Amino acid sequence: MMTKYQTRNYASRQTGKSYSPSRKPRRTNYYQQTLNSTKSERGKLKVIVLGGLEEVGRNMTLLEYDQEIIIIDMGLQFPEEDMLGIDYIIPNTDYLVGKEDWIKGIIITHGHYDHIGAIPHLLGKLKNPPMFMGRLTAGLVEKKIKEQPQCPKAAITIIEENKTIQLGKNFNIEFLRMNHSIPDCFAPIIHTPVGTIMHTGDFKIDYSPVNDKPADLQRIAQFGSQGILLLMSDSTDSTHPGYQISESSIGDEMSRLFEKIEGRIIICTFASQISRIQEIFTLAEKFGRRIYIQGRSMNDNIEIAKQIGYMKFNSQTIIHENEIHHLPDNKIIVLGTGAQGENNAFLMRVVNNEHRTVRLKPGDTIIFSSSVIPGNERSIQNLKDQIVRQGGKVIHYEMMDVHAGGHAKQEDLKLMMRLLKPKYFMPIEGSHFMLQAHAELAQQVGIPTNNIFVADNGQVVTFEVRGHETIGQLSKEKVMTDYVMVDGLGVGDVSDIVLRDRKTMAEDGMIVVIATIDSKTGDPIGNPDIISRGFIYMKDNKDLIQDTRMRVKKIIKESDPLLLTGTRGLGEDDQLKNKIRADVSQFLFNKTKRRPMVLPVVIKV
Repeated sequence: MMTKYQTRNYASRQTGKSYSPSRKPRRTNYYQQTLNSTKSERGKLKVIVLGGLEEVGRNMTLLEYDQEIIIIDMGLQFPEEDMLGIDYIIPNTDYLVGKEDWIKGIIITHGHYDHIGAIPHLLGKLKNPPMFMGRLTAGLVEKKIKEQPQCPKAAITIIEENKTIQLGKNFNIEFLRMNHSIPDCFAPIIHTPVGTIMHTGDFKIDYSPVNDKPADLQRIAQFGSQGILLLMSDSTDSTHPGYQISESSIGDEMSRLFEKIEGRIIICTFASQISRIQEIFTLAEKFGRRIYIQGRSMNDNIEIAKQIGYMKFNSQTIIHENEIHHLPDNKIIVLGTGAQGENNAFLMRVVNNEHRTVRLKPGDTIIFSSSVIPGNERSIQNLKDQIVRQGGKVIHYEMMDVHAGGHAKQEDLKLMMRLLKPKYFMPIEGSHFMLQAHAELAQQVGIPTNNIFVADNGQVVTFEVRGHETIGQLSKEKVMTDYVMVDGLGVGDVSDIVLRDRKTMAEDGMIVVIATIDSKTGDPIGNPDIISRGFIYMKDNKDLIQDTRMRVKKIIKESDPLLLTGTRGLGEDDQLKNKIRADVSQFLFNKTKRRPMVLPVVIKV
């Protein structure tokens, strides 16, 4: 049964049209019309989310008014299981082609990769507009940019709590400090000609954060009393009831654990969890343990945070590779990545006995100080099983409080809405299910259903003054938000067709057919060579291989001699290859019920 909060109702109420969430929107006529247009509708504010409304990650939002644009965040998303070989996904910025001079600035809410990861790939493409961010965020962004030589040197301005900046003629922005799982998180308050918009970024309500100041709820309430036109709020934990626990409670729980553990402690968490990492260092010094850090991103982030004063610890607390074997187990903490079961991460290499320094042994306690990202459940469970088989003990957040989420739960989200009292509400940063859950919370605190916009990526929300009030609308206009995939140094050069080929090769393998032909007579020379990879084991399938050879030989003999001698041009070779590919593919399917990728190679001598 369809509830009143589903997208169809929201959209039809505004546009009379139905929208269904889609991971990869199709290019329609109005996509192209929007892309080609360089006109700005006077007096109308457009809010366009290029990523983060149908997934967790890839966050990027545009605000456009009278040929001026500001951007909030430029993040990446990690690939899905079927995206073989893809490193990550970034937002599609085709809408901004031809509008680069309109961009007055980029605001970065905090330093997590799902908010900064796309900057090195997009900054040059957008003609290097100025960026505004907190001090720690700037350190992380500059590190990412240095790793990408094609990225221009960024023009970064450090923002501070309650600081105000003017971008263009139409955007005056204040910054509110927020709490998350990393310091230096800010929520931009954007004053526009049609009203004030607040973008929360990732946030939670934490009254006793670690290594950070609590958010100024009184200041937030003041903005609410002045009038907020639109609240765009983090939806990541909108399905979880109650309140998010404080980061400081994690330190208390870990302290009790450290008192009991006699062997080595191996802690895996995200490299961006600066507050969590600070707690681990504090506890290590309290209990006389020293820390061996593993993972390039972990080392880099700790170094950056310490340099700018966001982490404080004794330099002697860190030990190096040659020291770890000279300390007793009860004096060692190993801190690394891999809490999500990543194949090449530190913990997976340890469990597989592939790490050059650390070997898992009985008596080790492995702490997963993070929650499970949806989709990683199976790999994490397999990882836990392997740890226990080797004599290790596993502790994770479902057993005790060794992880505090960085996102507001339902009661915290309702508190934010009650303080701000926005006229319009737009849930952001989450899958469609999360957005709908957040929309229901908004209705519970009194926001009219007609004023709640559950949008898809690329769907344009407009605001304009009519008479004495500003009217918002979830429009029928939509811009291109197709996935842009990063594969090594390639950005956007891997299409759905390439992914389909990779999937085919991964599932059914491939077979290469090499046929040599006499260029003068068109006769085959010898038997075609067959190479199989991931399809069959050739030594055990000699009959099938021989039948395939004979099949190819027959195709060549029955082909037009002019085609074989090449007197009709080079293009005729493709005809022969296509015929071999189609015939062999069907033949192998009839024999095996599998469809390997068939790659014909024709050599004329």
